[in-house]
Amino acid sequence: MAEGSRPLPAPTPETKHFWEGTKAGELRLQKCDGCSHVYFPPRPFCPSCGSRGVSVMKASGKGRLYSYVIHARPTPGFTAPYAIAVVELDEGPRMMTNIVGCPQTPEALVLDMPLVATFEKQNDDITLALFKPAGK
Repeated sequence: MAEGSRPLPAPTPETKHFWEGTKAGELRLQKCDGCSHVYFPPRPFCPSCGSRGVSVMKASGKGRLYSYVIHARPTPGFTAPYAIAVVELDEGPRMMTNIVGCPQTPEALVLDMPLVATFEKQNDDITLALFKPAGK
């Protein structure tokens, strides 16, 4: 997918646990200690009840393709076409990501298909969580 230099996120104190997890090959989510709501993206409070009592948990890394668009225009750092997807994780939250490991076509990208996380190191600080079809 990468062609040249891909734009990378800038970690913050609130997202530090997530980026440490991706470097370790883990998908880490947050869970509210009060109402048990599991959420993404990272933030210092529960988006469901507002509690600041939250814990970090290791997610299964499994999910299903919820939605996607195939981007076909040239974009710095990417080779078109590529899928920009929303994956619904088994734990409940949805996250935006890219799908890899399969053709970037509507025939290959079937809604609700099982996916599994894969991790792609970009530099010493950033490893991206991407998703590929389960079993590949």
